[in-house]
Amino acid sequence: MVAATAGETRRTHRGHPGPGPLHHRTDPKKTRLRPHLRKCWTIPPKANAAFAAAMEDVLSVYARPHDPTRPVVCMDEKPYQLLGHARGPIPATPGHDLKQDSEYVRHGTCAIFCWVEPLQGWRYVDARPRRTRVDWAHQVERLLTVDYPEAEKVVLVMDNLNTHTIASLYQAFDPAKAFGLAQRLEIHHTPKHGSWLNIAEIELSALTRQCLTRRIDDLDLLNTELAAWRQATNTDQRQVDWHFTTDDARTRLRHLYPKS
Repeated sequence: MVAATAGETRRTHRGHPGPGPLHHRTDPKKTRLRPHLRKCWTIPPKANAAFAAAMEDVLSVYARPHDPTRPVVCMDEKPYQLLGHARGPIPATPGHDLKQDSEYVRHGTCAIFCWVEPLQGWRYVDARPRRTRVDWAHQVERLLTVDYPEAEKVVLVMDNLNTHTIASLYQAFDPAKAFGLAQRLEIHHTPKHGSWLNIAEIELSALTRQCLTRRIDDLDLLNTELAAWRQATNTDQRQVDWHFTTDDARTRLRHLYPKS
């Protein structure tokens, strides 16, 4: 056996590792390039004043205390593909899992709208055939007239898609009605590449895991499933305890701020 100095790996005369941890060595399998693999996520810009301004605006909204006259509501939407089975699944039996064929039948697409009031533990989800300006406008009308008819204003946090604007209300309704609905909205947009700031996106992720892990081929059936999930979560009144603050952002995400 060859003696080893401090920090080195002891090796036998055949070159195999002897006792002792490999503290200073890196596994070559972990450091080699793997061009056939890739991970995709939204990369925020560095030193971007627009990102920092929109981020701090949303964080200030989340820091507000609960006010029933001005509830804070977050909204998001996601596309969903309606899929059916090409062949009937084989039911689970003792000792055997459910089996389904990898082949499926496409039944079109739809859009799931999600609305969340974090401090009240309230959610509303609805699947629509499309997600146009008019679809979004009718969702807003329902929010203001059915869910929050007594609220002075609804403080609405959402991403800045081109459909998420006051102009969509004018696209869907006559000017007087559109103006009336717009006056009851206080809109705050999350920054571009900053959708992680939208609490409704977190809820859509939970919804996907808890409700959409199987094939659903019909829009009505999908809405039945969404209604059951909505009722269960609203009964539970699971609130969202948002911890990330403006001070945290200025410290932990300081690379996002322009250098003065």
